[in-house]
Amino acid sequence: MPDPNGFLRYDRRLPARRPVPVRILDWREVYPPAGEELIREQATRCMDCGIPFCHDGCPLGNRIPDWNDLVRTGNWDAAVESLHATNNFPEFTGRLCPAPCEAACVLGLGGQQPVTIKQVEVEIADAAVARGGLRPRPLPAPTGRSVAVVGSGPAGLAAAQQLARAGHTVTVYERDDALGGLLRYGIPDFKLEKQHIDRRLAQLSAEGVRFRTGVNVGVDVTAAELRAEHDAVLLACGALQGRDTPETPGRALRGVHQAMAHLVAANRVVAAAGEGRPALATLPDGTPIDAAGKHVVIIGGGDTAADCLGVAHRQGAAGVHQLDLYPEPPAGRDAGRDPWPTWPWILRNYPAHEEGGERVFAVAVQEFVDDGTGQVRAVRIAEVTVEKRDGRRIVSVLPGSERELPADLVLLAIGFEGTEEQPLLAQLGVARNTRGAVDARPDWQTDVDGVFVAGDMHRGASLIVWAIAEGRAAAAAIHAHLGGVGELPAPVDPAREPLAAR
Repeated sequence: MPDPNGFLRYDRRLPARRPVPVRILDWREVYPPAGEELIREQATRCMDCGIPFCHDGCPLGNRIPDWNDLVRTGNWDAAVESLHATNNFPEFTGRLCPAPCEAACVLGLGGQQPVTIKQVEVEIADAAVARGGLRPRPLPAPTGRSVAVVGSGPAGLAAAQQLARAGHTVTVYERDDALGGLLRYGIPDFKLEKQHIDRRLAQLSAEGVRFRTGVNVGVDVTAAELRAEHDAVLLACGALQGRDTPETPGRALRGVHQAMAHLVAANRVVAAAGEGRPALATLPDGTPIDAAGKHVVIIGGGDTAADCLGVAHRQGAAGVHQLDLYPEPPAGRDAGRDPWPTWPWILRNYPAHEEGGERVFAVAVQEFVDDGTGQVRAVRIAEVTVEKRDGRRIVSVLPGSERELPADLVLLAIGFEGTEEQPLLAQLGVARNTRGAVDARPDWQTDVDGVFVAGDMHRGASLIVWAIAEGRAAAAAIHAHLGGVGELPAPVDPAREPLAAR
C-alpha cells in the first residue's frame, strides 16, 4: 500500500547535475547517482491514486506504483524484479526516455509536480548492477526454431532477448562494427555511457543470443540466404533517413550536414579514446565534421538538436545557435491544447542548454550563404509564423525580418523520414509506405509471411519505450507463429497510438 500522504510531505526533487564547467570537459553522464535517501523520498510521493494513468502513458505498461512502493519500503530486490517484468532495458529508458509516464501522473491533474518516475527507474536499474550484476536467466530447452533479427537497436535487442528466453535460436545481424544501433553511435555518452549497452549485450550473449556485426543484410547476406537459414525474420532497422531541405539555396555547400553524421562521428571519437586509439571526428569519406573553434548553427528543436548542442560544447565550438521553426513554448501545460494526461507542448530545457548557446524561436533558414569557395560562412534567417490549414503546415515569412548568423558548421536536426531504402527490402518484397515506414499486419508480419517488423522501422522515429514495447510484442507474435509453448507478453499492438486528445 503506497503512502497516500507522501506527495504532501515531499516536493519533487532531482539529483543535482554535474557542474557545467566540469562536465563539458569530458563525455561522462551529466547526472551523478542519486542517494538512496533521495530516491526513497521521491518514490514515497507516488500516492495511492486508484487508477494509475502512468500505466497508460507508458506503452510498456510498467508497474510504476508497484516498484515505487517497493523502493519506498527498501525492498530493492523485489523492485528490480518488478521493473524487469515489463522492461528489458530500464537503464536505457531511465536515461533516454522523455517520460510520458510523468506527463500522465495523477498528481498533474491537481496541479502538483509529477513523481520522478524516470529517476526512480534508473536508480532501480543501476541497483540491479550493484546488487549482483545483470544475471542471465537459465537457458530453456531449445525449441529447434531459429529467428533472424536485423538491427541491434532497442527493438531488435528486446525481441532477441524475449525469443531467446523462450528457447528459440536467435541471431542478431548488425551492419555497423559494434552493437546497439542508435544507442551506440547516435546517443552521446553524456546521456548514455556505453558500458550500460555492453553489460546488456553480455547478458544477452550468456542467454544464447548470437551476434554478427559488420554484416549488411541484403548486401553481405542476401534475403534468400537469411530466409533459408531461419524460420522467421524480424526487421528492426530503425528510421534513420534524415529529413533534408534540398530546396534551400546553398544546401550543397561544404559544412552543411545531417545532424546524425555529426553525432556518429563524435561518438566514434569517444569510443576510440576509450580503447586508447586516436581518432578524428570525420565523415566516412574523411571530411572533418568537428565543431572545434567553429560557429555552429543547429536547425531543429528536439532531442537530436540538443544532443548536437552538447557535443558542440564538448568539442569546443566558438559559438552555437539553435534554431526552431515554432514559437517558444509555454513553461507549463496548456490544458486547452494538451489536456492531462496527454503529452504536453511545453518548453523543455535539456542539460545542454545550461552549457551555452543561444536558442532562437520562430525562425526559418532562407539561405546557406557561400563564402566564395563553396564553404558555408553564414545562414540567412527570417522570422516566421506557422499555421495548420487542412492538415498542412503553412509557413509565412515576416517581411523585413531577415538577418544573418555566422556559421562554419550547420547541422540539420529536423527529424526523420522513415527507414532507409535498402537492398534487403527489395529482395524480401517489402515496400515502404508513404511515411517511409514498413506496415505491419495485426500479427506484426509485413505483407510477406514470416517476415515481421518492429520499432522505428514500423512506427517511424519515436521514443525508446515504444521501440522496446514493439520489440516485445513482435517477439510474442513470432513465438506464436513458430508454435511456441505458452504466450510471451505483448504490451502493444501495431495500431496502438500514444495518449492523445480526440
